[in-house]
Amino acid sequence: MNGSPLVVSDVMTHRVVALRTGAGFKDIARTMREWGVSALPVLDDAGRVVGVVSEADLLPNVHKEDAVTAGELMSAPAVTVAPGVALARAARIMARGRVKRLPVVDREGRLKGIVSRSDLLKVFLRDDADIAGEVRREVVARLFGTDAEPLGVEVRDGVVTLTGRTHLTALIPLATHLTRTVPGVVAVRCELTVAPGPLDLDADLPDAHGPALA
Repeated sequence: MNGSPLVVSDVMTHRVVALRTGAGFKDIARTMREWGVSALPVLDDAGRVVGVVSEADLLPNVHKEDAVTAGELMSAPAVTVAPGVALARAARIMARGRVKRLPVVDREGRLKGIVSRSDLLKVFLRDDADIAGEVRREVVARLFGTDAEPLGVEVRDGVVTLTGRTHLTALIPLATHLTRTVPGVVAVRCELTVAPGPLDLDADLPDAHGPALA
């Protein structure tokens, strides 16, 4: 584990239906119905995403009352996301753009997939036991080593609770951070405490038995 969160390419749908700018009104409506989607990306001749047509774009609109093709009806520019973007950032992009799905594009703007709100939520359906096992292996054991045995990991509905005592106090914030990056983790409750005895020496940390070092 390298502490990196899941990214869009890990959860996106790769098989995507899209429109060309010249697609007609009835073809657009028919495609939406057949695929069970409420919005479709619109591509230029080079396969680049230039806009999105949604159900709302097909409704009567005084600003587009003579529009009959995808290129005329679409909302542009499209709100898109890159494959390597973290899921949390993708969720923020959706919220700011007030959209339910995002076309996933490469550096040239070519369509690579679609990521939806439901795709972003899939990761949180992971079993609690699987999450706990990964936290123990990839976070606790790797950070604390032989000091890790007394530390506990409990997971309930995706919420991870870290318990126990450790001499490696400087690693406690890192353990919390890395646990949050484990797929399926909803929240982290860190209840790790400092074990009695010699502490790991860190110039930025105060001595538990005396004043902070200058």
